[in-house]
Amino acid sequence: MFPELYILRHGETVWNFENRMQGALNSPLTAKGEAQAANQGRILRALDLGGFSMISSPQGRAVQTAGIALGDIAQDIVTDKRLREIGVGDWSGLCRDDLPMGDGPDALIAQYEAAPNGEGMAAVAARVAEFLADLKCPAVLVTHGITGRILRQIIAGDAAISASSIHGGQGCVYHLKDGVQKLLD
Repeated sequence: MFPELYILRHGETVWNFENRMQGALNSPLTAKGEAQAANQGRILRALDLGGFSMISSPQGRAVQTAGIALGDIAQDIVTDKRLREIGVGDWSGLCRDDLPMGDGPDALIAQYEAAPNGEGMAAVAARVAEFLADLKCPAVLVTHGITGRILRQIIAGDAAISASSIHGGQGCVYHLKDGVQKLLD
């Protein structure tokens, strides 16, 4: 069983808005992204987070979101590179519309898998599983669309990702406890 978690995806970035693949690269939050992070903070301030660790991906967009959402809540925010976003290799910074895209509900997953020199879903799942195995206390996690999706799938199963977008919700918080996911918005 996993510790209780609140999982946040970073707010909308300039490249999210432009429909670009970010991966290991970074772009800043848009005004909408800053508002989404502030909304996540509003949700979290209504909760009892005593005893929770605050952990963020080290990538700039996640750190920026953590600062906005957790800045007046957290005593300390640490980073863990295992929460970084999926690497998209040679497609970093490219517009999704200019890249090969399959059909159907798994088309975006297939696009991540097809990225030349990309990390791939299995590698992300392995590092996320390692992170979860090392996690010993409840935590608030600030991460990314694919990474957050895989976290939620490992903890709560396929049902946790079936009703949401591939990237998970910007501006909301996923609560995971005892293998059950609840969306807070």
